[in-house]
Amino acid sequence: MLLSHSELWKECLEFLSKPCTVVLGAITAALYYFWGREGQTPVLVCSDAFRHFLQKHCPVVDECFSPTPWCWGGRLQTLVRVFIKSSPKVAYRNELIRTPDGGQISLDWVDNGVSDAYPEAPSRPTVLILPGLTGNSQQTYVLHAVSQAVRRGYRCVVFNNRGFGGEELLTPVTFCAANTADLETVVLHVKQLLPQAPLLGTGVSLGGMLLLNYLARMGREAGLVAGLAMSVSWDTLQSCASLEQPINRLLFNRHLAANLCRSISRHRKILEPVIDMEHVMKSRTIREFDERYTSVMFGYKSCLEYYHDASPVHKLPKTTVPILCLNAADDPFSPKHAIPVAVAQRLPNVALLVTSHGGHIGFLEGLFPRGEGYMDRLFGQFIQAAFEHPGALKGACGGQEELAD
Repeated sequence: MLLSHSELWKECLEFLSKPCTVVLGAITAALYYFWGREGQTPVLVCSDAFRHFLQKHCPVVDECFSPTPWCWGGRLQTLVRVFIKSSPKVAYRNELIRTPDGGQISLDWVDNGVSDAYPEAPSRPTVLILPGLTGNSQQTYVLHAVSQAVRRGYRCVVFNNRGFGGEELLTPVTFCAANTADLETVVLHVKQLLPQAPLLGTGVSLGGMLLLNYLARMGREAGLVAGLAMSVSWDTLQSCASLEQPINRLLFNRHLAANLCRSISRHRKILEPVIDMEHVMKSRTIREFDERYTSVMFGYKSCLEYYHDASPVHKLPKTTVPILCLNAADDPFSPKHAIPVAVAQRLPNVALLVTSHGGHIGFLEGLFPRGEGYMDRLFGQFIQAAFEHPGALKGACGGQEELAD
């Protein structure tokens, strides 16, 4: 039976008077309040020419980023991403390549042979992806990056750090953020296989550190049209100090140290002759692991010496190719004060994009942030801008080409 207007109004008032409804309404209002309040346009630090290029060809840099309303705060963004992000289906083709020292590296390829935009395989643009600490090609952020690239017609290759891609160690050597030898081998291999294909490098977290250190070391011989680094720890010592704060130590540091120990324990037999594995396995923080394993393995006198050498902040002025770097100001892995704003302001080839929120590899937005997020859109738009407008990008970053396109 239909209710009259007066009866319907009475029913509504009775419903609204219920305590659970009031609480629910208050929570909803608070969520929308914080969602709107926290949404801000990221800060873009770069030259005027680079800014013009990004605003024209990568408009996401001017978007207001509003973090998921029930997931504000860098720590929560960092944690929730691990459990909630979807995993797009990706079929890889694996390739094992040998290194000059007798080791092997696992590369996971997505050739994208059905690309309509680039049907000719030899010239199909290629994205080289470097995962983070203990990461590999199966991480959700890697899968989303591959999905973004493939839908635009590009080829992808994921560089799994030595010993972390499922392959066996053939020599007692793994990897570190300061040693770019394996990355140099991979880039050379890809360029020899596909000499006509433009190559862009993107790295996440430690992968971004490795990419930036490689670009600084190689300069104009890097072989890349551009670089994209996301959630980079600019100053490793500052990052360690942040992760050793009580809450961060509990939420992240111990877990990552345990992952590192588990990862190398799989190769214990070949590593034991050159490292004190029993001592390493007792590491409870990343700093302890680096003191007992990484700095020893790679011949540093101390962990502090390794951390200084691994920090991209000291090498950024040596880079020459165009680089876009995304960080969140509330990243517990990379404190805001360590982001090299002053350095980037005087470099024509570097752009820093800093969001107020987003955590470490988080950047979750929307009520149900399982799918594409801000970081994924930035990745997709930037690689497309770099591949489709290479002359304008080079010109914007101090090259000779005109900004005609």
